[in-house]
Amino acid sequence: MKRLLAWIAAGATALGLTALSNPPAAAAAGCKVDYTVTNQWQGGFQGAVKITNLGEPVSGWTLKFTMPDAGQKVVQGWNATWAQSGSTVTATPADWNRALGTGTSTDLGFVGSFTGANPKPTAFTLDGVACTGSVEEPPPGGGEPTPGPGTGTPVDVNGQLRVCGVKLCNQYDRPIQLRGMSTHGIQWFSKCYNTASVDALAKDWKSDLLRIAMYVQESGYETDPAGFTNRVNGLVDTAEARGMYAMIDFHTLTPGDPNYNLDRAKTFFASVAARNAAKKNVIYEIANEPNGVSWAAIKNYAEQVIPVIRAADPDAVIIVGTRGWSSLGVSDGSNESEIVNNPVNATNIMYAFHFYAASHKDDYRATVSRASSRLPLFVTEFGTVSATGGGTLDRASTTAWLDLLDQLKIGYANWTYSDAPESSAALRAGTCNGTDYSSSGVLTESGALIKSRISTTDDFPTG
Repeated sequence: MKRLLAWIAAGATALGLTALSNPPAAAAAGCKVDYTVTNQWQGGFQGAVKITNLGEPVSGWTLKFTMPDAGQKVVQGWNATWAQSGSTVTATPADWNRALGTGTSTDLGFVGSFTGANPKPTAFTLDGVACTGSVEEPPPGGGEPTPGPGTGTPVDVNGQLRVCGVKLCNQYDRPIQLRGMSTHGIQWFSKCYNTASVDALAKDWKSDLLRIAMYVQESGYETDPAGFTNRVNGLVDTAEARGMYAMIDFHTLTPGDPNYNLDRAKTFFASVAARNAAKKNVIYEIANEPNGVSWAAIKNYAEQVIPVIRAADPDAVIIVGTRGWSSLGVSDGSNESEIVNNPVNATNIMYAFHFYAASHKDDYRATVSRASSRLPLFVTEFGTVSATGGGTLDRASTTAWLDLLDQLKIGYANWTYSDAPESSAALRAGTCNGTDYSSSGVLTESGALIKSRISTTDDFPTG
């Protein structure tokens, strides 16, 4: 866990309220817009907008629509620059989605507020041309998701995972999304991971995944390598027995250069990979949050550790941390291009992305949306609060993030399934001294929100 001031300084970008002038190279001759309210709560909602250009190719465009009720406002958005003047909402593209070829689409999203009614927007236009399309209302009471075709535990349905293209795929070569929880440091909160708590996580929370955060420093692995290795293996078995995937997190944080722990990593991963190679539920995360270090140094580390795992376990998915506290470099003023142009020389790997919803907003979401078409991503850690792990829950930003990850089928693990004295924790203080890990009385505000999201029915395709 976190979280350093550099993250906060490089955090969310405020929503611009002035539309950028971005004239198109050619006027669109036709368009289709699909608008969906993907989530709604008291006074707020999440809108998803898919634009399809039916006319000539354009390079630069302007989308406009009307909010029918005076109380409806755009609060924040992503994948475009959003502005509102009176009832008219305007969206202009980011650099990466300026060009729209004939028949191509781009997905935008925003969080809105309302004070009266929340009727659907009207009068969608692209470059002044009226758009056809559909507008979907939110289902009454939130609705119930359509069950996926697979039955059984996540591991029963999906089996051995692998990376196919830029997605995580199951044994049927179909893209899937895993949703779950991360432990806190097992050196501090081991009492939170017992039979009752893991049963609740699997059965009540319906978690697909348990991320096992084994700190290396901070009174962790370096103090007792054999003991911590045994603890990790025990939690892998615990997750396996309940049909959950186990992500083994080599939780490096300070110092930020993973090469400082290169020898320890080789020793640890050689041991756990040999011991767990026959299991189908294991994912390896080889460096939690590299920071203060170049991508070249992280890549060097990965290309030395991955062969150690592969020697024992040739099939498991491996996740590589990224620059700037696993922000794809955004928190260091960079972006995913350094990885796209110089990827790790290995197969069946993914790249980690971390965010804290109150600190990391539009520019981070835009990076993930853009990078997801080029790189296999897994959000191995995120929080609903600020990058310090504290502060108040940012419901709107968290909802926007989770809707985006659902849309892109990017897996995630929430920080943390613990009763730590911080607002990012899912459980209230003292919960881990008892046997109840699911009722509303033991959940924090963050825990209640995350449980409501991950306990919905998975959609794991089998055909």
